[in-house]
Amino acid sequence: MQTVTVQIRIFPNDVSLLKEMGGEYIKTVNLLTEQAEASGTFPKLTSKDVDAKLPSAVKNQAIRDARSIHKKTKKQGKRPVLKRRTYYVNNQNYSLGEQSVAFPVMLDEKVQRLKISARVTEREQRLLSSGKLGLLKVVEKSGKWYVQISVERKPEQTTGDVVMGIDLGLKIPAVVVTSIGKTKFVGNGRQNKYIRRKYKERRRKMGKLKKLSAIRKQENKEHRYIKDQNHKISRKIVNMAIEEQVSVIKMEKLTNIRQTTRTSRKNAKNLHNWTFHQLQTFIAYKAALAGIKIIEVNPAYTSQTCPNCEKRNKAMDRTYQCSCGYRAHRDRVGAINIMRQPAIDDNSLSA
Repeated sequence: MQTVTVQIRIFPNDVSLLKEMGGEYIKTVNLLTEQAEASGTFPKLTSKDVDAKLPSAVKNQAIRDARSIHKKTKKQGKRPVLKRRTYYVNNQNYSLGEQSVAFPVMLDEKVQRLKISARVTEREQRLLSSGKLGLLKVVEKSGKWYVQISVERKPEQTTGDVVMGIDLGLKIPAVVVTSIGKTKFVGNGRQNKYIRRKYKERRRKMGKLKKLSAIRKQENKEHRYIKDQNHKISRKIVNMAIEEQVSVIKMEKLTNIRQTTRTSRKNAKNLHNWTFHQLQTFIAYKAALAGIKIIEVNPAYTSQTCPNCEKRNKAMDRTYQCSCGYRAHRDRVGAINIMRQPAIDDNSLSA
């Protein structure tokens, strides 16, 4: 089974009520974990044992969350303290309309069902109807409100036998090669570096003026830009995989990528700032929805090994050339070798 999270924009009339409910929820969970830590064990509790301004169903969910946190605390040795407002409702206590969502809240000291208008896209409706609905989480992001609903579904199965390899980088965010010879260069590294320099210069000027809040806003804008680019790149890659009937996507294991990725001194800061892991996560998530398997491989020497004779050479600038006569873009060489690499656990399909 596969669990996906569907995020839906909601438009509450009274945001103060949602803030109050979210604050009460984390306050309750923190109190329960604190009491459990003090006693050394998590007691058997029901909603009647919890003194909180929450509906009984939500109290029970808070108890489950607190118990889970306590178990992790005993293993890790440090109790986390929740700070961000959140509100969880189990799948038996919320309902979804075509463009609305309803769940219980406390209003005037009584449990009432709050119905909120929502914007549900066709894609979200398709995902919601594709499996069993799980927890609903109410969250606020940059002043906007959302519900996040987990859906447990059977992954789609691909029938193709094509393998795809992906090489990540800065100058070209992703180079994609398939086992049937298709190549695609995805993303614009030059534009990304320009945007990063622009935001960096703005923050530098604001830093001199000590405008800390303005600096944070610029950082948030930059992070949103990166996330948007990674979403677009991952969508193009997975769309290509679907069109080419790819059944397996191979990507490099990201451990020590900052030591193995080719870069110049002037690109070092860009390398440390760019979110390779986020891009891989987006690719893996979208691929899973399409029923495509993801395999991690060891990227060692993938940019130096000749795909034709397996001799190792260092590329000059953007071109890779071997004494056997093989010549190609060096990132394409990396993608080809990643595609041919076995899985780290030696359980990959042959390319």
